[in-house]
Amino acid sequence: MEWLEKNLRENFDLPAKHPSEEALRRWRSAVSVVRNPRRRFRMVADLVSRSQNEARRRSIQENFRNFRVAVYVHQAAVNFIDGAKNKEYRLTEDIINAGFSINPDELASITGKHDMKSLRMHGGVDGISKKIRSTFDRGISASDLDTRQNIYGVNRYPEKPSRSFWMFVWDALQDMTLIILMVCALISAVVGLASEGFPKGMYDGLGIILSILLVVMVTAISDYRQSLQFKELDNEKKKIFIHVTRDGSRQKISIYDLVVGDIVHLSIGDQVPADGLYIHGYSLLIDESSMSGESDPVYISQDKPFILAGTKVQDGSAKMMVTAVGMRTEWGRLMSTLSEGGEDETPLQVKLNGVATIIGKIGLVFATLTFLVLMVRFLIEKGLTVGLSKWYSTDALTIVNYFATAVTIIVVAVPEGLPLAVTLSLAFAMKKLMNDKALVRHLSACETMGSAGTICTDKTGTLTTNHMVVDKIWISEVSKSVTGNNTLEDLNSVIFPTTLGLLLQGIFENTSAELVKEKDGTQTVLGTPTERAIFQFGLKLEGGHNAEDRTCTKVKVEPFNSVKKKMAVLVSLPNGTYRWFSKGASEIIVQMCDMMVDADGNSVPMSESQRKNILDTINSFASDALRTLCLAYKEVDDFDDGSDSPTSGFTLISIFGIKDPVRPGVKDAVKACMSAGIIVRMVTGDNINTAKAIAKECGILTDDGIAIEGPDFRSKSPEEMRDLIPNIRVHFASPSLYVH
Repeated sequence: MEWLEKNLRENFDLPAKHPSEEALRRWRSAVSVVRNPRRRFRMVADLVSRSQNEARRRSIQENFRNFRVAVYVHQAAVNFIDGAKNKEYRLTEDIINAGFSINPDELASITGKHDMKSLRMHGGVDGISKKIRSTFDRGISASDLDTRQNIYGVNRYPEKPSRSFWMFVWDALQDMTLIILMVCALISAVVGLASEGFPKGMYDGLGIILSILLVVMVTAISDYRQSLQFKELDNEKKKIFIHVTRDGSRQKISIYDLVVGDIVHLSIGDQVPADGLYIHGYSLLIDESSMSGESDPVYISQDKPFILAGTKVQDGSAKMMVTAVGMRTEWGRLMSTLSEGGEDETPLQVKLNGVATIIGKIGLVFATLTFLVLMVRFLIEKGLTVGLSKWYSTDALTIVNYFATAVTIIVVAVPEGLPLAVTLSLAFAMKKLMNDKALVRHLSACETMGSAGTICTDKTGTLTTNHMVVDKIWISEVSKSVTGNNTLEDLNSVIFPTTLGLLLQGIFENTSAELVKEKDGTQTVLGTPTERAIFQFGLKLEGGHNAEDRTCTKVKVEPFNSVKKKMAVLVSLPNGTYRWFSKGASEIIVQMCDMMVDADGNSVPMSESQRKNILDTINSFASDALRTLCLAYKEVDDFDDGSDSPTSGFTLISIFGIKDPVRPGVKDAVKACMSAGIIVRMVTGDNINTAKAIAKECGILTDDGIAIEGPDFRSKSPEEMRDLIPNIRVHFASPSLYVH
């Protein structure tokens, strides 16, 4: 037993996540007795294909990068080549009848090759939109979806065809042991027919064949069901939704329903779903490393409007008009040259395969010894009775039976169904987690979760409902609860009109939320949970009257940034001046303010006592499990297009206290985890007081637990960290209090 454990540690030890290629090669090489390679490695990445694909990807990226350099350096030559190619792009009868004025390949080529000359030749982004019958404000018509998909293609990539059941049957028949048994069955049947006749001589051979068919069918059915499970899981993982403008309204659709002409809304963290052209936006930075291999982000503007599928939005927000989908995108062409390398087995599966291999070696040794002992005994008995010179058909049948017995020992000894059973159990565990709204991308997650001793969880959207509402507001040195309509009316009556105008102006202008009208006539606010809460509060507070907030024009927008922890907007006022609005983390905004709006609506200097009262208000909101945000403004006479928003001289308008209720069942789940010996810790970027309040409500923060901020924890010595870690229940990982 010790030898078996030592062999497993040396040859089959893999880290729980991201095993190195050397480790995978080590355990694969240790499996010397593989009876059916197709089944033994059915879930393991082909290391050779993986390296070939990676080399091919790097080659394509290098060629793509060199091509773009060639475009910029040798623009004249490229224009000449493209000019010759343009003659090949002809408008077919189908395109003309559909009402479009540009060939799909030419449209895809403009974006893919960053061809500014062809773009200008077609009238720029405005000209392209007219030729594909799309408008920037209304998008496309939903009735044209089928026509656009027929002409310009669908936003899907070719998938590897699923294997049929008979292919799994064929794979199961490739087992070397089963092949040997089939040969034994055939020899047994032939010898039996020669010696005993039909049908008595067929019994032994037919019995072996039926056993082989039973094993093959059970194996094939298990593998086929497993493949269906993984196919269903892959389909779940591909359900990604984006926001587009269609028929004049903002809608949420699947990326597979995206068509050429759609107006897509992009924000920080989004992956671009198709090739397109930039319409307008704010500080849009695109990470094109997946395409070009370059780590530096690319700034997208009207002068450089090309956005490629597969890239990611690193900063800013924008609207994009789709020009190519599916296999006509540059990402689709890149993916068409690569094949999937497969998924790695989990550490448990690796070790079980190792056990099966070692047992197989032991079984092979004993099977060989058994066959040799039986043969020696048979030869001795034959030599003592009739002599070794006389052989009969029954002797051949006896030897075949001895051989079949040895092979049967190998079949019985090796638990080949054990790795398969574990794989199926993990797949069913993954399916059960999906039913609980937990999407698992890798089988190893189910395995590692089963042996978890600590669970680190986020707060917003995980422990809480992620449906936020403004619960309290501080404005004009007054703090009020605003959960009901009556309190809103009271707040409206006590706020000075100019202060109300500033508040509404800051809410509606400095936001990424948007009010859209559904097909049934209802109005919905789209945006992040925090933005929706403040926007909906502004709509209730505004009521039926027209306030000053609608009489200004946006000049410059700085979207929310996790580094700056705030968002800002510059608006032009009717009197010719400009006004900055900034909203974000309370401590950040308060530090930027040296003035505040008093009860009479005047901007007055902020004294130290008032600053202390404001900080106390923020802490009191946070202690009530409220997320706090501040809104401030600054009047300026002029601005610089290339500079960022100012960081001082602001006037504080209000403090919002936003509530995010705890999800039903969270307390019971935390209690169940703790009773099972699993420690639940909260890791959040929210205010430490808010996090502590939610943690206490959920039962995470106990009397002996510790809540600590990231900077304090990092300042500790290694010895102090080791003493603190077992008792930490709430960890404030980032000072970003304004989380999108």
